[in-house]
Amino acid sequence: MEPPRSTLPPPRIAVLGAGITGLTAAWHLQRAGLAPVVFEQSARAGGAIGAVRRDGWLHEGGPNSLLEGSAEVATFIDELGLGPRRLYAGPEAKQRYIVRDGRLVAMPASPGAFVTTKLFSWRAKLALLGEPWRRRSPADAEESVAEFVVRRLGREFLDYAINPFVGGVYAGDPVRLSVRHAFPKLHALEQEHGSLILGALARRNTSGGPKGRIFSFPDGLEELPLTLARALGEAVRLNHRVLSVGRTADGWRIEGESAGVRSAETFAAVVCALPAGALAGLTFANVPGGERLALLREIEHPPVASVFTGYTRAQVAHPLDGFGVLVPQVEHRRMLGTLFSSTLFPGRAPAGHVGLTTFVGGMRDPQLTQLDDPALLRVVQGELEHFFGAKGAPVFTHVQRWPRAIPQYTLGYQRFKDAVDAVQAAAPGLLIGGNARDGISLANCIESGRRLAEAVAQQVAPTVSR
Repeated sequence: MEPPRSTLPPPRIAVLGAGITGLTAAWHLQRAGLAPVVFEQSARAGGAIGAVRRDGWLHEGGPNSLLEGSAEVATFIDELGLGPRRLYAGPEAKQRYIVRDGRLVAMPASPGAFVTTKLFSWRAKLALLGEPWRRRSPADAEESVAEFVVRRLGREFLDYAINPFVGGVYAGDPVRLSVRHAFPKLHALEQEHGSLILGALARRNTSGGPKGRIFSFPDGLEELPLTLARALGEAVRLNHRVLSVGRTADGWRIEGESAGVRSAETFAAVVCALPAGALAGLTFANVPGGERLALLREIEHPPVASVFTGYTRAQVAHPLDGFGVLVPQVEHRRMLGTLFSSTLFPGRAPAGHVGLTTFVGGMRDPQLTQLDDPALLRVVQGELEHFFGAKGAPVFTHVQRWPRAIPQYTLGYQRFKDAVDAVQAAAPGLLIGGNARDGISLANCIESGRRLAEAVAQQVAPTVSR
């Protein structure tokens, strides 16, 4: 986007929330020659993206990697100047494990490996051959992920492929998630091609972008929001809580509070990049239907704890030769999965040591996150000893808790999107996005920020083009 050519001061745009969506939107607005002001209630920018560094260890308590699956994400990283700092996951991290019958089984990564894998029975493998001939569901049908997968692939694939994947991505339950909202690409494959297998073959890297490489940075993904915040400078206001958003004859009035002092300012437009609960709690004045956003309080966000444990290499028997392990619900274990953090990227553990990041809780076992740190660590240590032969106490630990971790795109989720869309349509200049509307992945949030900025530019400065 090129800056608008004008001698007038650039329009000021309020951006609510300094998570990755808000920061990305503000960065694009700034590049377009507009004047974003980012309001963040907490003392730091970055939202769920953060890291703890101590004594040679690095624990990322939120997202651990970014999928470079589109040209847009790749270009964005390069334009930020972070391109040379990319750390791509090495070949030793390619293997992914699933637990079956209490043991780790490698996910098949090729047709030949699929034929010989012990992860699925011969009956399940043979049933998969009929997938291209199974009837597609009506386009407007409301179907859970579980129903969709059982119908197309069978129960065993739900239990030992999709269920653990959903646990790792959403910390969720495929019985409750909507396939068209939680996994829209999966839904689209069936609708467009009549088959997941045929659709996947037809779509193989047709975007012209990167082939889905996973990367991070030397100091973790936190480098991304910190770089954005530095580029925005004084436009980012931390410890500033927004109390209300009001539509006036002159634009948009933002009332807020910082250090006990209340303030009010007027802006040309407002970008809401807040978590669903925070957005639902805002007061909207003179915004038709603004009260409908209170509905977003009903979006479920299960609690999740990220537990980092560091061991000496000699303490852990398993070679940790992969990305990590996911645990199916039918195995009745006490963790959702474990990332082999020190295998995935360098710099996560001191020399001669290994670092593991284990996730617990979610929709499966929310009560587990209520344990105090010593009790939670005992649970995790027991799981790591069982699966990886981790002996003795870890030499480093850190626990990060997320009481409201990930929005669940459950059956009937369209009502939340409809509420957001109705408010936006009735109030030009108010734009809403983020992980409760545009997808939960980090790439989704980056794309959401760009979309919000472009929509603002079209409404506020129509001469701005990208």
